[in-house]
Amino acid sequence: MINAVGAPQSLLLLGGTSDIALAIAHRYARPGLRIVLAARPSDRRTAAATELKSVGCEVTEVDLEARDHDSHAATIELAFAGGDIDIAVIAFGLLGDAERAWQDPDLALELAEVNYAAPVHLGVLLGQRMQAQAHGWIVALSSVAGERVRRSNFVYGSTKAGLDGFFLGLGEALRDHGVRVLVVRPGFVKSKMTSGLDEVPLSVTPNDVAEAITDAIQSKRELIWVPGPLRAIMSGLRHVPRPLFRKLPL
Repeated sequence: MINAVGAPQSLLLLGGTSDIALAIAHRYARPGLRIVLAARPSDRRTAAATELKSVGCEVTEVDLEARDHDSHAATIELAFAGGDIDIAVIAFGLLGDAERAWQDPDLALELAEVNYAAPVHLGVLLGQRMQAQAHGWIVALSSVAGERVRRSNFVYGSTKAGLDGFFLGLGEALRDHGVRVLVVRPGFVKSKMTSGLDEVPLSVTPNDVAEAITDAIQSKRELIWVPGPLRAIMSGLRHVPRPLFRKLPL
């Protein structure tokens, strides 16, 4: 369990090669911390495991294929094979080409499966295991893109809107069982996922997001924006009339 100073004994990273997931791991890293890296087999996963082991963490690599729904139960079973999980982070996702996504049915389906269907399926499986152990945190990486879906990336935004709503509801369902859910709404994160895109105001780094997440778990918050000022900005945008909203450079 998470101790009095906020240090977990175990950490599960679903999407364990993402920049944000690894930044979270390094914020918690210490000798004896048990970390499960769940991701596709790759040199990046191996390198991440090696680096975390070098600081004393006990690392297990587990295969995760988001679109192979039939494999998810086995992934979760292997993740919990070493004991309870204190914090599970759902950190995988696809951005995709925004204009191609609404014209290419295969890409639209891929985004829907990776960004929404797979997190929901894995979220239910995690909820069952954490309900049984009667403690733990599930951290779901959402996006401000899902708060009010914009024309510029509406396929991606719609998947994040669905993910966001599911995990907020899951948090309400699990809170009486000793389990908490944290929904994280970052803005533009300078990472490998956004490589090649122009930065926007209030851009953040994976380390910024990881710091906000660890602080939120310590203070038992259930919903955060990264950076914090985005909360006020998005609150205003949610109430802009649609004819005006479509004229904004968003």
